Amino acid sequence: MPRSLPPSAPGPRPSALGPQPSGGFTLIEILVVVVILGILAAIVVPKVMQHPGEARQVRARQDIQAIVTALNTYKLDNYTYPSTEQGLDALVHKPSGAPEAPNWHGYLDKLPKDPWGRPYLYLRPGMHGEIDVFSYGADGKPGGDGEDADIGNWE
Repeated sequence: MPRSLPPSAPGPRPSALGPQPSGGFTLIEILVVVVILGILAAIVVPKVMQHPGEARQVRARQDIQAIVTALNTYKLDNYTYPSTEQGLDALVHKPSGAPEAPNWHGYLDKLPKDPWGRPYLYLRPGMHGEIDVFSYGADGKPGGDGEDADIGNWE
């Protein structure tokens, strides 16, 4: 059985050991971080707010790339892309009809909407390639310039 020293045993007292490091942050450290975040927000937010149309177009391109990646995985598993009739819903729910999807499993939890609140469009065969995934932009009509321009996987 290990022996412990009696309370009156000689040795350094806890207060004589010097300052003990704490596991948290000081108020000054937290304030410095908050000030730095405030400065960054003051610089970045106005730049983003000046170009909301560009931000929506970037988000649409990212969504389209994610959908195309899911479609490519679908094709690897099932040997073909879903038909235009089966649509992008084939990435979320097992499609019926032709072409069959013998090795189907969920490819997306849900289909994203474009930044303007409309569903993304899908064609197979596409007008620009084997498949087209696209949005008509802010105006919801084919063609257009700026924020109204079509955004697709062919870009």
